[in-house]
Amino acid sequence: MKPAAFEYVCPHSLEEAVEALAKGGADAKLLAGGQSLIPLLNFRLARPSLLVDLNRVAELAYVAERDGGVAIGAMTRQGSIERNTMLASQQPLLAEAIGWVGHTAIRSRGTFGGSLAHADPAAELPAVAVCLDAQLTIVGPKGRRIVSAEDFFVGYLTTVLEPDEILETGWLPPVAPKTAQAWLEFARRHGDFALAGVAVSLSLDNEVVSDARIVLTGVGGMPVRAREAETLLVGGTVPERAPAAADAVRTSIEPEADIHATKEYRATWQAC
Repeated sequence: MKPAAFEYVCPHSLEEAVEALAKGGADAKLLAGGQSLIPLLNFRLARPSLLVDLNRVAELAYVAERDGGVAIGAMTRQGSIERNTMLASQQPLLAEAIGWVGHTAIRSRGTFGGSLAHADPAAELPAVAVCLDAQLTIVGPKGRRIVSAEDFFVGYLTTVLEPDEILETGWLPPVAPKTAQAWLEFARRHGDFALAGVAVSLSLDNEVVSDARIVLTGVGGMPVRAREAETLLVGGTVPERAPAAADAVRTSIEPEADIHATKEYRATWQAC
């Protein structure tokens, strides 16, 4: 199929993009990497009156050290993140998870901000952003505001972004010393969306867990914090507390069933 007719603009600055989006009204859409939007357009599941193409806005594509952490522009390609050696050393969870995003061709076009703004509940980057406590800068006609990743996602394919706002930057805080991080997911084929996945960050003090963040993907309408499991882990060692934490994860979620997996399957996998 072909998309329905729409107007198209290609701004060269963030200011121009905000202005164009505001003029387009509620029916305008942003084009970042296009890996999700283009299929929706072709199937006419999305019918925007205006498409604002961000691919010429160079100021949105960068990775830079900032305030002790790392700032990533919304238009930074996922492939660039995958190949960035500084990110690999300073943000190991992101570096591990990014290789699970689609395939090489998809990561060459897909963007950091586009994945977050699309907010697919089975995607990797939203869960990683919540686990890392990313701070997201949003810009619109009224100025800038900063929202934590945990507050950014509000439901299935839904974020706090207003129709006239653009996700500008994601800032990842520095990883605390003696912190171990890991990403694990299960998909029918590599590159598919995860049937279930988990991002984990554990900080230790003499083998005792001092801080824990566990975020699940594929088990709800948005990234899910496993707060009970986090609480159980803090104050003990991983070997002694892990079984109880796994049980807490399994009993605290209500994943939906579909043609790919039952809810029991998803819940059991998360507890492994």
